[in-house]
This record gives sequence, C-alpha cells and structure tokens, in this order.
Amino acid sequence: MNVYDLTGRKALVTGGAQGLGAGAAEALVRAGAAVVIGDIQEDAGRASAEALQKTGGTAGFVPLDVTDDASWEAAVGHAVDELGGLDIVVNNAGVEISGLVVDLDPADVRRMLDVNVLGVALGLKHAFRAMRPGGPAGRGGAIVNISSVAATIPFPGIAGYAATKSAVDRLTRVAALESGKLGYGVRVNCLYPGLVPTQMGTRLAQDMETLGLWPSAEAAVGDVIGLTPLGRLGEVSDMADAVVFLASDAARFITGAGLPVDGGMGM
Repeated sequence: MNVYDLTGRKALVTGGAQGLGAGAAEALVRAGAAVVIGDIQEDAGRASAEALQKTGGTAGFVPLDVTDDASWEAAVGHAVDELGGLDIVVNNAGVEISGLVVDLDPADVRRMLDVNVLGVALGLKHAFRAMRPGGPAGRGGAIVNISSVAATIPFPGIAGYAATKSAVDRLTRVAALESGKLGYGVRVNCLYPGLVPTQMGTRLAQDMETLGLWPSAEAAVGDVIGLTPLGRLGEVSDMADAVVFLASDAARFITGAGLPVDGGMGM
C-alpha cells in the first residue's frame, strides 16, 4: 500500500493560479487526486487547470475571493459537485506587503488580515461544513493551511505579514481541536514554508533593498541562505510535496501540527 497515493481523493486549492498554490495543485494531481483551483485571478487560474488537464490529470477552476463568505460557499459547492466530493482543502492564498513598523500603513495591514487570516478562517469554516458527517461530502478529510517561516522567526520589514501568518498557526490548532472534539473526521495542519523564489519571494527580497534593510536584494537572499542549515532557498516542489504528505494517509495520525519546510531556518 502506498500511503502517499491520493487516487480517488478530491481537492480544492486556493491561490492555485501561480506560485506555491500551482505547485501544490500539480503535486496533488501527480499523486492521483482530482483538483479544483480556486483563485481571484480567473485567466491564470483557468490556464493552470488546463495545464494540469494536459498532463492527464483531472482539474478544474472556480472563481474564489477568499475574503468573501458567499464566494467560499459557492466555490466549495462547485468543487463538491464537479468532483463528486471533497477530501482535501489547501488554504494557500495569501498576500505579503512589506513595510517598516515605523511606516505602517493600516490599509496594507487590513489587506493582509483579510486575505491571510479571514481567508483561512472562512476556508476552515466551509471545508468543515462540507466534509463533516452530514455535509455534502461527509467523509472527513484533511485541511492544509499555508503559514510561513515568518511565523517562527523575527525578520525585519514584514511585521504585518508575520503577524497574519502567526494567526494561521493558531487558527490551525484551534480548528484541529474543534474537529476532533466534534467528530468531524477532518485533520487540520499547516506548513511553514521558507523563502522560495516565486514572484512573491523575489519581490520580498527586492523590498528589503527598497526599505534600506539590505544593500541589495542579492545580499538579502544571501543572508537568508546563510541562516538556512541546508544552504539553499526552498523550491516550489519542496513545499508541494509536503502538502501531499499532510493530505495523505502517511499523516493519518497528525493533526494540529505545524510542519517547517524551511531548510532548518526556523529552528
């Protein structure tokens, strides 16, 4: 028996149009799952789903604004109808807006709170409602929330982002406890990804130069690598494979946990 085999599982991945979300969707399909990508970027999201279909996978797209309750309800309903169930939800959608504490912009912080915290909270709400006994899927399952190494270490220039990703950790643990106590049969875990040179990660490095915290983006990246025992940046596949692990039966007795996938940076 291959405990990483997800054949027959149905998954919804938020923020799957690009970056870590697209990588997670690809890895889930590769492991045998059918996937619906939910994203506010409709053209890119459809293109991502079509690319997965061309590999022979089962994949679809649904418009999803993770900050909107009704959008979540519609997206989960669509995923259940299209896939014939729902076993896995990956709360990946997130935004990062750099800034010094002394220059804090309330609008930027509210945006990160809406997407990174409220978006995950609503994802948990609607995943539970679908997957718990009596729900339209009703077979239990697994939720994987994407936090960040920023939740485990202090790093300058990202106070608001770090705060929201710390909140994802707390949401994960409380939700896991509620699921267990109420018999939902849904495991809830989160990942702490390290720095990955996606569009978001590259922009973050550039922001460190703009904010005057490092002399260049390259210097910032070099220092991050220097803080990482494995001596390199993360790759999308590193994070995606960890999502598959937490969604699979290999993690069947793991819930309420945060898994660092950061090359040791946050230890």
